[in-house]
Amino acid sequence: MRSLKIMSMLSGLVLAVSALLTAHPAAADGPTPPAEFTGDWHDPVTAAPPVDTPGTRSCEVTLAAAQFRDFTPYQGSYTPPKECGTLWNKVVLRLEGSVKGRQYDRLGYLTVGGVEIFRTSTPQPSPEGITWSVEKDVTRYRDTLSRPQPVEMLIGNVVNETYTGVLDVRVTLTFHTAQGRVKPAAGTPDRVIPLTGATLTTPRNTERVLAEVYATGSGGGCEEYWYLSVPDAAPYSCRAAEGPHREVRVSVDGRLAGIAAPFPTVWTGGWSNPFLWYVTPGPRAFDVQPIVYDLTPFAALLNDGRAHRVEVAVAGVPAGQAGWSTPANVLLWQDEGSRVVTGGLDRHEETAPRNSSRYTAGSPHRLDTEAAHRLTVAGHLNTSHGRVVTTVDRTVAHTSVHRWGEGENPDAFTASWSDRETVTAGRTVTRTDRAYTMDGETTVGAGDRLRTVLTLGDRAATSVVRDGRLRSWSRLDDTYTGDATYTTGVPRDQRHAVGTTNERYRLYGSDGCHDRSVTTVQGTVTQDLRRC
Repeated sequence: MRSLKIMSMLSGLVLAVSALLTAHPAAADGPTPPAEFTGDWHDPVTAAPPVDTPGTRSCEVTLAAAQFRDFTPYQGSYTPPKECGTLWNKVVLRLEGSVKGRQYDRLGYLTVGGVEIFRTSTPQPSPEGITWSVEKDVTRYRDTLSRPQPVEMLIGNVVNETYTGVLDVRVTLTFHTAQGRVKPAAGTPDRVIPLTGATLTTPRNTERVLAEVYATGSGGGCEEYWYLSVPDAAPYSCRAAEGPHREVRVSVDGRLAGIAAPFPTVWTGGWSNPFLWYVTPGPRAFDVQPIVYDLTPFAALLNDGRAHRVEVAVAGVPAGQAGWSTPANVLLWQDEGSRVVTGGLDRHEETAPRNSSRYTAGSPHRLDTEAAHRLTVAGHLNTSHGRVVTTVDRTVAHTSVHRWGEGENPDAFTASWSDRETVTAGRTVTRTDRAYTMDGETTVGAGDRLRTVLTLGDRAATSVVRDGRLRSWSRLDDTYTGDATYTTGVPRDQRHAVGTTNERYRLYGSDGCHDRSVTTVQGTVTQDLRRC
């Protein structure tokens, strides 16, 4: 009955917020778009909200400033600003970049003290040049940012007579202080350790352990489009014996400790059609979010003072095939009242991973894939504030249908991924339901006109319940739609490209509401609509 009451409360809140979202929209209509893309277009823009800041005194530090022409990393140093102390309410990373000419999309990272705090990709430029920016809340890296550290950044690039775009970027950190009623950020980890090798040694009084993995399939090969790969028997250019299903797994001393569905990121050259992404990137393309795993049930094992193997692997990737990057950090919370926190791993249950790809020959060819996996782990810790039992239950699933014709024309794909997680820590239950969707088709028609129609979805629902009472909740729905056509095999100025895109980003819950929709036509922002 208690769970039914909570669900009823959530439903009521969702309906109330939905009503607010449809009331009093504020629209900004843009200029009339050209008949087709020209040599200049609007700078990249997303509908995502800026990082919320408290309005207190702030200090800015430059982390990196570089022009990337090759694969030489920028190396520098960081010192926290003395003027803002170490009691911060919020720390915001901001990247500002510019590029002009011709260039592919590129993948980049930034580390501080070996801890990766930011992973990104770049937009493709216009001949006239573009600028773009990205913001990220990096407050959870307070431990790393509280002392001087080396800095490394790389956006690997190739510059020559054909690809002329030099990536000019500057990255800053802005520290917003805690003052008066604005308190220091709560709940940040005491230690952040980069998983630079296969071993990890934790402080012996650790009482909470999270791992975050910046998992990306990229590099220009087939794993950049892992979701389109087919078994060896099917006639398609990207093949994998186990089909398109991928799962990012974390193990502790060889034992499975966490599972997750990777987000199907589409970079700004994706689906053979850059005109989809010139102004509106796909969800998460500029701010690659890490997958987070709660490893607290393994804390007692890790607390023995010895080095343990903590490893990340991507299931489904063909043996020996490159294409995935999985840098990881481990976030630790310590029990100030204990020198050593003891306990044990009490439960470890795993369903047999299910992965079925069924190929049907014909016109079109067809591949139907279904996959699922569930892992439940539980452990207890004897802390200074009592015995705490943590149970993590996570289920991932994937269904997709891939249809393609001879010569992979047309090439159509529809898929959904789910990643459902419930973490029960003492009297607190946190539930997160993630859902990712993709529905698109590319065709090449008369006159070598290539057309791509694509919809992407990034959704999540989170609730925190303590002692049976709802403490916080949120709902995210980030939906991108695009339709672009151009002539292939001709110089850039003869492509006669047209395209429309729309991104609507809705985030609402106990912390407030954000609802913004951005529409573009031929590289021109024609509408920017805010509903709350």
